[in-house]
Amino acid sequence: MNRRHTLRLTFSALFLATAYLLPFATGQIQQFGAMLCPMHIPVLLCGFLCGWPWGLAVGVLAPLLRSLTLGMPHLFPSAVCMAAELAAYGAVSALMYRVLPRHRGYIYPALLIAMVVGRLVWGGAMWLCVGLSGGTFTLAAFFAGAVGNALPGIALQLVLIPPLVMAVQNVYQKKGASR
Repeated sequence: MNRRHTLRLTFSALFLATAYLLPFATGQIQQFGAMLCPMHIPVLLCGFLCGWPWGLAVGVLAPLLRSLTLGMPHLFPSAVCMAAELAAYGAVSALMYRVLPRHRGYIYPALLIAMVVGRLVWGGAMWLCVGLSGGTFTLAAFFAGAVGNALPGIALQLVLIPPLVMAVQNVYQKKGASR
């Protein structure tokens, strides 16, 4: 295993652990903590910093691991649909960051595209899962879940993720320049 692979594996494990533990901290904020979408932040960061396979893997594993070990979120349909959503976040953030020009200003478009695609994937997964269960998932339910209930999390992601990505890149570039 080369050094870069080991570094990505280590960071991905840390992001998975953070996605597992962060909801404990935000859950202490009554009626607001879940709206911060705590698992989304480490998955998006993993995509940006480790690449699409790692972001996708952490995105799939985080909600399923929490569901299977803690019972939250409920496995079906919540954790299954979140796994699809977070996998899209991790993969798309990395792919957009790779495709768009390598300029700091393009972190925001990559993040926004990943957030939109992830929410659309969540909506499609919910529509499918709820439909398979004999229910209906309406457009109003989609907007309430993907936007209305997630506005604080969306704002937090837009405020936190780009500066964190830039900070890690600065450290990595300085280390590379000193070698």
